[in-house]
Amino acid sequence: MQFLLAFIVVVPLVGAVAALLPAPPGLKGTSPDQAVLRHGVTVTGAILVAAIVLAAGFDHDHPSKMQATTDISWIPALDVRIHLGIDGISLPLLVLTALLTFLCALYSYFKLPAGPSPKAFVALLLVLESGTLATFAVLDLLLFFLAFEMVLVPMYFLIARWGGAQRQAAAWKFILYTLLGSVVMLLGLLLIGLKSGTFDMVALATDNGRGLTSSVQVIAVLAIGIGLAVKTPMWPLHSWLPDAHTAAPTVGSVLLAGVLLKMGTYGFVRILLPIAPDGMHTFAPYLAAFAVVGIIYGSLACLALVRPGSKGDLKRLIAYSSVGHMGFVLLGIASMTPTGVNGALFANIAHGLITGLLFFLVGAVKDRYGTADLDTLSGATGAALYGRAPRLGGLLAFAAVASLGLPGLAGFWGEMLALFGSFDPADGLSRPAFLTFMSIAAFGTLLTAAYMLMVVRRVCMGEKREEPQLADVQTYEFAAWTPLVALTVLAGLWPAALLGLTDPAVQKLLAGGKS
Repeated sequence: MQFLLAFIVVVPLVGAVAALLPAPPGLKGTSPDQAVLRHGVTVTGAILVAAIVLAAGFDHDHPSKMQATTDISWIPALDVRIHLGIDGISLPLLVLTALLTFLCALYSYFKLPAGPSPKAFVALLLVLESGTLATFAVLDLLLFFLAFEMVLVPMYFLIARWGGAQRQAAAWKFILYTLLGSVVMLLGLLLIGLKSGTFDMVALATDNGRGLTSSVQVIAVLAIGIGLAVKTPMWPLHSWLPDAHTAAPTVGSVLLAGVLLKMGTYGFVRILLPIAPDGMHTFAPYLAAFAVVGIIYGSLACLALVRPGSKGDLKRLIAYSSVGHMGFVLLGIASMTPTGVNGALFANIAHGLITGLLFFLVGAVKDRYGTADLDTLSGATGAALYGRAPRLGGLLAFAAVASLGLPGLAGFWGEMLALFGSFDPADGLSRPAFLTFMSIAAFGTLLTAAYMLMVVRRVCMGEKREEPQLADVQTYEFAAWTPLVALTVLAGLWPAALLGLTDPAVQKLLAGGKS
């Protein structure tokens, strides 16, 4: 199993190099471009199969135990090790990353975004996958930082070279924001490693902050938290996100929302909660306050964009909705309770599935109409997508109601558990303050329902006009979207499948490494 995890992390990098090499004569077929796109589907498919095998071989009776571990000395002078491993917290994120990357590669095989060489596109996609998978698999602070930064360059080029209008400005904003946050985060990681004498995340989590003074923990949480908050993104460090999503190609938006944002919240759970508990305890009320402001701000921004006459972009609206949804994840983490943290991890997966599906669907609508501008789409009465492309309209309505947290779908459980965690926060945190945060966040769910239903009304409904029928869902689109729909329903109807993995690991994490 340890070789399988190393295979999952390393093979996308090998595949990226291979994508840039000339295709063997027997594999070129009639089109070299299609050959390299097939290569991308093959490599990401192999990684997905390996991730499923890893999940099947995972010891589900002991999900709090680090499994499939590799531990090799890398830089002895600093005690930096190539340390890999997964538990119930990281395994779902690993599988989600492998799934979304494969679906993006499959979608791109049939619908490659306009831009330069397909070779570069496939290579960047595979480097992005490797960096994201490594972030969820590494157990050394410096390796975590390297993997965390590894995704920036491929995402920058995917936006800058294959994106839409204003792509250069959006790409620069994305990389500058995240790089500046990462510089501060590196200082915090070095502070922890040098003060404790190790960069090993398992040893540090087991120590549970006992080897670090309270002042060191406070400084470390502030520094590392800023870098993680930018990537999450937390209000008010979110302003790069709407521009990046609006300009990015469809698959770029899917991966950015589906897995890259999860790297920030994963860092809060994996690093800050167990390694610097005193520092997190100090900043938890402020983190919760920023989280609920983000929930309300994201919802109000979406309501402003969906209002008739506002010239709101549908992709931009979904991006702002992510600010609100990730606010619930941060609120659950800030409660520092098993209920809240489990809710945050569940909401992470649900957001990846639902928002990934939403960006696929919005990309399809934009391809058919030639625009994502809501006023242009809906005209005077509505775009009437139900009548012109009923399957596409039905899927868009499904994703919208899943995003607003309809019970029985994946979006419901994470937000509910985050609210429950805030209802009874960890010892020492102000319960009246967290009850206030819970009430504000609950009001945010109403705002979310309002703007999502307005999107359905304006895009899916309306008078049937004398216009030609739109192409409904194509076979390749059906193949790329069906797994996300099925998993959204499965996670909503059977939440224990995910919570059974995360809960023992979260309990151990919060208890300082004790099962």
